[in-house]
Amino acid sequence: MKILVTGGLGFIGSHTVVELQNKGYEVVIIDNCSNSSVEVLAGITKITNTQPEFEQFDLRDKSKVQDFFKRHTDIKGVIHFAASKAVGESVEKPLLYYENNIATLVYLLQELQDLQIANFIFSSSCTVYGQADELPITENAPVKPAESPYGNTKQIGEEIIRDTCKVKTNLNAIALRYFNPIGAHPTAEIGELPIGVPQNLIPYITQTAIGMRDQLSVYGDDYPTSDGTCIRDYIHVVDLAKAHVIALQRLLEKNNPANFEVFNVGTGTGNTVLEVINSFESVSDKKLNYKIVGRREGDITAAYADTSNANTELGWKAESSLDDALASAWKWEQKVRS
Repeated sequence: MKILVTGGLGFIGSHTVVELQNKGYEVVIIDNCSNSSVEVLAGITKITNTQPEFEQFDLRDKSKVQDFFKRHTDIKGVIHFAASKAVGESVEKPLLYYENNIATLVYLLQELQDLQIANFIFSSSCTVYGQADELPITENAPVKPAESPYGNTKQIGEEIIRDTCKVKTNLNAIALRYFNPIGAHPTAEIGELPIGVPQNLIPYITQTAIGMRDQLSVYGDDYPTSDGTCIRDYIHVVDLAKAHVIALQRLLEKNNPANFEVFNVGTGTGNTVLEVINSFESVSDKKLNYKIVGRREGDITAAYADTSNANTELGWKAESSLDDALASAWKWEQKVRS
């Protein structure tokens, strides 16, 4: 059974390709390598003993998307990761985010709407909730005005899929609203490897620990939390990858009661930035050089998931601890810098 994974050389995408291949799926990857590397293919192949098919092009090129589906008429499911994903960058470059995250989704759905049966997993985000009124956040929490263009692209993306599913009964879709993916594969063959200065906390931590960065900035210590720093739900990327495979199987086996569903994917536990730093220092035996700086535009105080829906409906649950995830991230960082 052939599955298309867009952005399949990226952080979450590559781990999901591994889990798909471990389950026996045939995978074809589309990635423009704007925030990833072709070298990731070697890591995937080493873990699974199978090299996925790979095509390098930009999904913003509509003609290439059309051509792909003409050549691959046997795609049974699509997992769509390809998108720009940094909150701070999206505030500075909104048009880049709207083009890259919205146009590409539309072009994919235009091809899928013509298939007899189409199964689609969308990489969404807890950013759609903004600063939630109640914690933990359930799927029924109101979707609030986005705090950033990135968050807005996820809200709009879900709306586009929902509207399409209403009129295209052949399309079955699940949006996975995930929280903060971290860590690396336990083999340290693949992991998070951002190009340029990291926009996410964990790679900045590991790069600071290994000496690539002089200092880690902690954005704000005046939030209404236990230590004044932001709270997030940090989920091991392998747990998250497995959630995508389980969601896809739900659609392939026709176990979905509605043709558009939404699930939160997180651990259900929130940790402050300083708690993450302390955990990292503990598992790595490294002292981090960090400095408290002003708040960053677009950041919210706290977000962590109520995962009971994913636990009961999908039969999925996060298994790894924060320490596990950070230890794997550090193992990966040491390997790539060795």
